[in-house]
Amino acid sequence: MTHDHDHTEPPSDLELRVKALESLLIEKGLVNPETLNAIIDTYEHKVGPRNGAHVVAKAWTDPEFKIALLNDATEAVASLGYCGRQGEHLKVVENTNDVHNLVVCTLCSCYPWTVLGLPPTWYKSAPYRSRAVREPRCVLEEFGTRLDSTVKLKVWDSTSEMRYLVLPQQPAGTENWSEERLQPLVSRNSMIGVELAHLSDDSNEPQS
Repeated sequence: MTHDHDHTEPPSDLELRVKALESLLIEKGLVNPETLNAIIDTYEHKVGPRNGAHVVAKAWTDPEFKIALLNDATEAVASLGYCGRQGEHLKVVENTNDVHNLVVCTLCSCYPWTVLGLPPTWYKSAPYRSRAVREPRCVLEEFGTRLDSTVKLKVWDSTSEMRYLVLPQQPAGTENWSEERLQPLVSRNSMIGVELAHLSDDSNEPQS
C-alpha cells in the first residue's frame, strides 16, 4: 500500500546527541546562545563553498585575477573579502586538459574553511586520506569522475602550513557566461578535485 501524505523523518541519533550537548552547555552557562547562533550563521552564510565558487567564477571571467590567484592565492582571495581562520597559506592549483589535481590531508583534515566551509565527513575519513594517495583514480571513479588515461593526476597533501584549492576547468559552452551565472556550476567537490565542474539540468535555461 502506498501513502500520498508526507512523513516527517525523526532526527538522527547524532543530531539528538548534538542537540542534547548544546542544551547542556547552554544550561551550564558554558556557551552563550547568541554567540553560538552567530558562529552557525557565519559558517552557513558567510563562510563556505559559495565563497570558493565566487573565486573560481571570477578566475574564469577575469584573466588578471586568475594570474594573481595562481601567483598568490591567499592575497587574491583576501582581495574578495575572504580571509580568516583556516584560510591562510592558500595555494590554488589549476586543472587543464593534461593535468587533474586532487587534494587530501593525509595527517588529519587541513582544509581551507574560508572558501570551502567545513570539511565533509569523507574528507576526514581514514580511507580517503590513504586511498587518495595510493589509488587516486579509483577514488575519483567512486565519485563518478572518469579521466582519460592520458591525463596526469597530481595529488596535493594539505598541511597547517599550506592548504590547497583546485581551480576546475570551465565547462565547455560557458565561455561567454557572466560570473554570477557561472558560480552555481562550481561545487565544493570540484574545488577538492574529486569531481568536475559541470552543467546542471537547468543551467542552459534562458536567463531573464
